[in-house]
Amino acid sequence: MLRRRWLPEKSFPSYAYLPGRQPHPVRDPAGHSYNSEAMPLAAEASLDSDIFLWGLDLFNHGYYWEAHEAWEGLWQVADRGAPLRTLFKGLILLSAAGVKIREGKQAAAMRHAGRAAALLRRLNTADHTFERALGMSPAALA
Repeated sequence: MLRRRWLPEKSFPSYAYLPGRQPHPVRDPAGHSYNSEAMPLAAEASLDSDIFLWGLDLFNHGYYWEAHEAWEGLWQVADRGAPLRTLFKGLILLSAAGVKIREGKQAAAMRHAGRAAALLRRLNTADHTFERALGMSPAALA
């Protein structure tokens, strides 16, 4: 099944990183993003930002570690206690669960997925902002 690309002009990394199985993307000279131009730091947390959309592309195409990295900066600049910060944390945890599944670490994957689901279910979707950004409600994603 083909999935929509939000930033089709950006090329995916040459591999989806799994710790201990491939070169670290940015620290190892053989890494897929070594010495490449870094994604700009998020000035503000926004669902309209290229950083968020790039994270969606990465996640939807199985680049879970890379999606986690993309969303981490948005989570860091989001206001503490804000629903947007909760959304980013939930997405980061889902990304971590994806990495753990690929590593064959079922217990860790279940733990991350459970924490993500709890966060995503807490989000009030009355205005449908998150639903529009994700293409589904956070509760459905949970």
